[in-house]
Amino acid sequence: MKLILTHEVSGLGTPGDIVEVKDGYGRNFLLPRNLATPWTRGGEKQVEVIRKARQAREIATLDEAQSIKQSLESRPVVLTARAGQGGRLFGAITPADIALAVTAGGGPSVDKRKVELPQPIKITGSHTVLIRLHPEVSAKVTVDVTEASA
Repeated sequence: MKLILTHEVSGLGTPGDIVEVKDGYGRNFLLPRNLATPWTRGGEKQVEVIRKARQAREIATLDEAQSIKQSLESRPVVLTARAGQGGRLFGAITPADIALAVTAGGGPSVDKRKVELPQPIKITGSHTVLIRLHPEVSAKVTVDVTEASA
């Protein structure tokens, strides 16, 4: 099945890429989540619009990405959440929560789709999260989750 990606999909491509995937993956995962649209000749015209929008949002240079990486890695991100016994959270910390906390903490604006969690954060403590800033630059950010006082 030939598709045009509308969002970044890890291991597959970036918005505007035309990819060939198995029918089940496209039909059951990519299309229902609006991560891709079916490829058509008219759809190819949309590819250029998607790529221009992506370039406007992305960090332009490698040097700029390196400086943002250093500022992100220099200080931990602190989040508070309600927790029960043993530090287990009610719910989980999402990539959107982390992106908001980075911005609120004085860091650069980070897109939630660029935050990669190796596993869901469901307990208090210190966790390492990967933020993709540029195709060649990723920042390892420490996220400290503390229990919210009642």
